[in-house]
Amino acid sequence: MSVIAPVGEEVPPARAVCHCLLIETDSDGLVLVDSGFGDEDVANARERLGADFLAFAEPVLDPGQTALRQVARLGFDPADVRHIVLTHLHRDHTGGLPDFPHATVHLHEEEYRAVTDPAAEHHRESVERFMPAHRAHGPLLTPARSHPGDSWFGIENVARPEGLAADILLVPLPGHTPGHSGVAVRSGDRWALNAGDAYFYHRELDADPPVSHPGLDLIQQSVQVDPEARLGALHRLRALHRVHGDEVDIFCAHDPWEFHRSAE
Repeated sequence: MSVIAPVGEEVPPARAVCHCLLIETDSDGLVLVDSGFGDEDVANARERLGADFLAFAEPVLDPGQTALRQVARLGFDPADVRHIVLTHLHRDHTGGLPDFPHATVHLHEEEYRAVTDPAAEHHRESVERFMPAHRAHGPLLTPARSHPGDSWFGIENVARPEGLAADILLVPLPGHTPGHSGVAVRSGDRWALNAGDAYFYHRELDADPPVSHPGLDLIQQSVQVDPEARLGALHRLRALHRVHGDEVDIFCAHDPWEFHRSAE
């Protein structure tokens, strides 16, 4: 992705990332959180991702960085990826779906409704942004439904993906898309929360007062479907970080500095 400079920090510019999370479970096989760009996206980028997107995002089209290749490099059989949990249905998060055609694809019920129900408020743009090449194989989209009273650290309407025994939750953080969600994963006595595109820059979350990134703000504002909902979700994330930072590690999908800290 494009090289970006930090705001108000003495760290060098870095290339934005678009990462996935691979989870080994005891009973559910491998679970992939988001899928990045796929093998065919790398081989036929202009056709599958679009010339405008390529010119704007400048993605690194390295076949070795696809989820499929990295799963294999770790010594796993890609067929063991039985579940994919998506934060949302944008091309940089769904490209790997065809590489795992037998996986059940979980998404929040509001994101599912937006792309399947013509009566949904943002149906048209939701379908347009879910790339045809990423759904041509007929992925098994499965809505994760919330139930009254379901909450997580005070955030309401969380949903548990159907058929998963592992502690994995979809935490609604709408605004970027209608049903955009973070994916919370429990490990021991801590949680990791992949906040997807709820924010793009770590200082939006951890600086006091928050510091936004002008260039990344423009991107966010150009694709968001509900600015008020998005800012509300960001406010909830800030509160979660402030009050429960010792229990929940929060990271987003594209911040390179945050990614390298998490990877270490």
